[in-house]
Amino acid sequence: MEIPNDLPAGLDAAPALAEDGAVISEFRNEPLTDFARDDAARRAQEEALGAFRPVDCPLVLAGERVPTRAKILSFNPCAPSRLVGRASRAGRAHAERALRAAWDAFPAWSRTPAEERAEILFRAARLMRERRWELNATMILEVAKTWPEADADTAEAVDFCEYYGREILRLAGEQPLTPVPGERNALLYLPLGAGLVISPWNFPCAILTGMTAAALGAGNTVVLKPSSLTPVIAFKVFEIFEKAGVPPGVLNYLPGPGGEVGDFLTDHPLTRFISFTGSRDVGIRIYERAARVHPGQRWLKRVLAEMGGKDAIVVDEDADLEQAAAGITVSAFGFQGQKCSACSRVVAVEPVYDRLLEEVRRRTQALRVGDAADPASQMSALADENQLRKVLRYIALGRREGRLVAGGRRIPGREGWFVEPTIFADVSPRARIAREEIFGPVLAFLRARDFAHALEIANDSEYALTGAFYGRARIAEARREFHVGNLYINRKCTGALVGGHPFGGFNLSGTNAKAGGPDYLKLFLQAKVVSEKVS
Repeated sequence: MEIPNDLPAGLDAAPALAEDGAVISEFRNEPLTDFARDDAARRAQEEALGAFRPVDCPLVLAGERVPTRAKILSFNPCAPSRLVGRASRAGRAHAERALRAAWDAFPAWSRTPAEERAEILFRAARLMRERRWELNATMILEVAKTWPEADADTAEAVDFCEYYGREILRLAGEQPLTPVPGERNALLYLPLGAGLVISPWNFPCAILTGMTAAALGAGNTVVLKPSSLTPVIAFKVFEIFEKAGVPPGVLNYLPGPGGEVGDFLTDHPLTRFISFTGSRDVGIRIYERAARVHPGQRWLKRVLAEMGGKDAIVVDEDADLEQAAAGITVSAFGFQGQKCSACSRVVAVEPVYDRLLEEVRRRTQALRVGDAADPASQMSALADENQLRKVLRYIALGRREGRLVAGGRRIPGREGWFVEPTIFADVSPRARIAREEIFGPVLAFLRARDFAHALEIANDSEYALTGAFYGRARIAEARREFHVGNLYINRKCTGALVGGHPFGGFNLSGTNAKAGGPDYLKLFLQAKVVSEKVS
């Protein structure tokens, strides 16, 4: 197998044209579905849930379906006896085969004009729209996303395909350089090669799609290792890319254990890049292992890592407390708090602390917790039993570190992994529940003397992903001094939109990749300058 040293990124692409020759419109976010008002959408989602049957997901290596005897079983968190699908489980030999298939496909794919690669992403977006209710239903059943959370996940996946398709065309065009007399200079973006995408279970459609679409669109080939909790939605997304026109070997579907398949590919000298979203500990481990240069390796591996957060919402004395309480409740308990952007700390100044706490408590206790398949549910089950045990351990710790205000129990009488939305008050900034990422529906309230003290508490974290500030007079100071990758003023700290809110954090929240923004695609490219003497 020969690894090319230098390949063109594509063609000049201005104006951007669609497959039918029409000029491509400006990017717009995919609208979300209002199931309460859209009766047709509600019926379509109910029908998709009713029609869902367990899915068998073979490995896909160089376009070949490869079933294995060993399986990864995916169950419904709301009803753990209900099977959602079976995925073939890859081992090291499959991983080796997948990586070599990706390199074999790389020369032709990297030479494919940028316009054609972009059109494949646009077709993938159209197919996702056509299969929206099916994709939603899969996430509702596989990872207990409520209807609005699942629909937002699918919409974001569409956005990533549409946005990165346009970005491919922009970067394939002429790049501005300072003129040099007597020379013709050009800056070209080249793909990196074959790499590894390790996607998470919490946004199993959107984040998987975004990382994969960016890598493919830039001209790279990919070994896709989805989370073992969500192999079914990953397989459906793979099928969409395949049907959209991604050639065999350009994208390879490889579910398998991280300690075996993930480590093997991270260490492999032929792995050119690793795009990872997941926990801090796993991200640090990948970063460390990828830094080593192995025999036969020609490059420093590029690592893109998004590694979680301990996100704070700061509430000042002149804040609209109703607005703040609404934003805190949604940020803390949407998708059961299983978001890296979720609010897990509220830092409120003394004059408003008690009133805010009471309003958040009232809203939290009014949340409807139930089966994700029920459109009335606002919160549902945790992703699996391990998540349940972890959250219950932190709740037990919270009883020692704070004052329990709401929740605090596993919900009795249910088969699934249900926990009450939980609030602890009067938590010390040094408490573990105020410092460690819980990734569940547990919220800590911390009291601050004043705004400066509140900001000091909020910034005292090894994470720096998202944050929000509610207030009026000190917005400028919050913008300047609140040290996070995504800061929101007088709104919730979750719900980043592709194009409008490029997403990624500082410190141990990751490499600040800024997914869904103009800097992201360049991380999957390398820049080359060609200078030609002219007479």
